Amino acid sequence: MTTIAMAERTPRRFGGMTGDERLVVFASSLGTVFEWYDFYIYGTLGVILAGKFFSGVNPTAAFIFTLLAFAAGFAVRPFGALIFGRLGDIVGRKYTFLVTMTLMGLGTFLIGVLPTYAAWGIAAPMLLIALRLVQGLALGGEYGGAATYVAEHAPPGKRGYFTSWIQTTATLGLFMALLVILGIRTAMGEEAFVSWGWRLPFLLSAVLLAVSIWIRMKLAESPVFQKMKDEGKGSKAPLTEAFGNWANAKIAILALFGATAGEAVVWYSGQFYALFFLTQTLKVDAVTANILIAVSLAIGTPGFILFGWLSDKIGRKPIMLAGFALAVITYLPGSPVNIFQAITHYANPKLEKALASAPVTVIADPSECSFQFNPVGISKFTTSCDIAKSALVVRSVNYSNQEAPKGTPAVVKVGDETIPVTTQNFAQVLTAAIAKHGYPTKADAADINYPMTVLMLTILVIYVTLVYGPIAAWLVELFPTRIRYSGLSLPYHIGNGWFGGFLPATVFAIVAATGNIYSGLWYPVVIAAMSFVVALIFLPETKDVDLSRG
Repeated sequence: MTTIAMAERTPRRFGGMTGDERLVVFASSLGTVFEWYDFYIYGTLGVILAGKFFSGVNPTAAFIFTLLAFAAGFAVRPFGALIFGRLGDIVGRKYTFLVTMTLMGLGTFLIGVLPTYAAWGIAAPMLLIALRLVQGLALGGEYGGAATYVAEHAPPGKRGYFTSWIQTTATLGLFMALLVILGIRTAMGEEAFVSWGWRLPFLLSAVLLAVSIWIRMKLAESPVFQKMKDEGKGSKAPLTEAFGNWANAKIAILALFGATAGEAVVWYSGQFYALFFLTQTLKVDAVTANILIAVSLAIGTPGFILFGWLSDKIGRKPIMLAGFALAVITYLPGSPVNIFQAITHYANPKLEKALASAPVTVIADPSECSFQFNPVGISKFTTSCDIAKSALVVRSVNYSNQEAPKGTPAVVKVGDETIPVTTQNFAQVLTAAIAKHGYPTKADAADINYPMTVLMLTILVIYVTLVYGPIAAWLVELFPTRIRYSGLSLPYHIGNGWFGGFLPATVFAIVAATGNIYSGLWYPVVIAAMSFVVALIFLPETKDVDLSRG
């Protein structure tokens, strides 16, 4: 089998890259696209999976559990970063991300053949979560390897541009997931897709796995790593060096709070939460929402390359700071330029009108009201207050809170109508009351301003490209070669796995607690503002550092 050794030959350059360099970027990016595809089909099919694997609870709780099962894969990503980061710094970049890719593909394929709750009961969601954990561990090792591998092949002054192709992979993976799901859904019809066709995107991962492994096997080890290893300068304990040494640990901490945490919340707000917001809050038809997101991704994705290239010219730091600042300003609840309020205006104007004209109040004993966040999946929200609030949130109804005497069952006041939670068929009575006051059960396709909705979603994607395009080069340049895989992987995956992965469930819980469909945006606002301050004050510019050090 042919391998490519970058240091051995220097063919002619086309478009700023040699043929070998293009193969390195293409193979690393393609494998990572497939891994993100595997990861994202779960999130994209979240509503269907809720019914298949969490059907033993009410629909609101089922969706929360599905989000948390999605987040479980993110929660273990830092552990994958530790395991595979250490392996990558000792054994090498190439073979480590071959292992991670295989684990990811197998985990996804097995989800496609997993029996549902109706067939296996509680064992089904338990196995689903176990497979999500396998996916999360694999992804925890993949990104650091791909980013490091590409950066260590890049010529001086072009690391931002080269690694920006890796940065497109998450969005392209989501884009691929959306297109595959839309194609299958349209071809077989909604009924068949919901019944069994949802399995096909998961099963397709077997083909993608075989292709990506075949391509990556053509690559040789990173020349920077290989030179260090040949000289006997590699680390025998990269985790100890990276995190047991304060000088290196401090860099990792600053990279987490000043870069990856803020990048994660901007990224997941702009891509995943935007999709959930369209389908769950604005009640836009799932197929329509997927098309709107896919179009915005197609328009905005070149921004990754643009801002990666620009970061080689003006630096990584100013571009990422701009992304953080724009997100804070336009996510801020109540802001006249809040972009999610604009999406509501263009995608579901009837809901916007109802929110303004028909206030709703939850009157409940505060001791019965929980913050409905459940990161380990064992809590149950069954009090009358929690039932009332979750019922309103799932119907996209804003409400205010009013304290009731201790021990009093919660009631919901809609206009002049009062509905106790203890009312027989509470959900149906509540649905009828809010419908009477103008709240639509779904977005009317004829009311959607498609060009303006796509524009708003594209702006969100551009924010993502600002913070994500330069970050791979920035993280790679912060750490020396001997601990680079471990050093960058852990803060990246804590930021994206924990701060980002828990964003949908956290936002949903904040909305349920406060009663305002936009209040959950405080979470990304606070995290992005923190990263702006930490990066501005403490993180250095790195675009001109020598990557072969250490």
